[in-house]
Amino acid sequence: MPERVHTRHGDLSLEQMADALPGTGELMASVGDSWWRCAYAGRGGNWPLAAYFARRVRGTSRKLAVLRPKYAERVADFERGPLAVVFAAIETRDRPRFEEAFARATAAANQSHVETGYAYIRWVLPDEPPRDLDLGRGQE
Repeated sequence: MPERVHTRHGDLSLEQMADALPGTGELMASVGDSWWRCAYAGRGGNWPLAAYFARRVRGTSRKLAVLRPKYAERVADFERGPLAVVFAAIETRDRPRFEEAFARATAAANQSHVETGYAYIRWVLPDEPPRDLDLGRGQE
């Protein structure tokens, strides 16, 4: 009999709990949305917002590593490498360095898709910024 977890709404099997978790596609869609917003926040000079969205990319990627352990090492390498350079550029508020780091991190993510058999997933930065946030200079 599978293990069950008691909640205030009743008992759930571990299988039911696993089925309720987001899949890789949902997590990666969230990463892509945050990545897009990070880019345009940095371009607008809203460094606190760029940092917020970079942290969302990192946090969601870490969830992927937990839910899909086969990607854990790849996620950790991305975080220690390309994503760390993006964070460093955000910290120093260096727009040219940010643009370069962002492009390199995007290329690294796309290469990772190729290496994991998902070459058909190729992320590109949309031409237009998101319209639901003020991506210009933020409040310090």
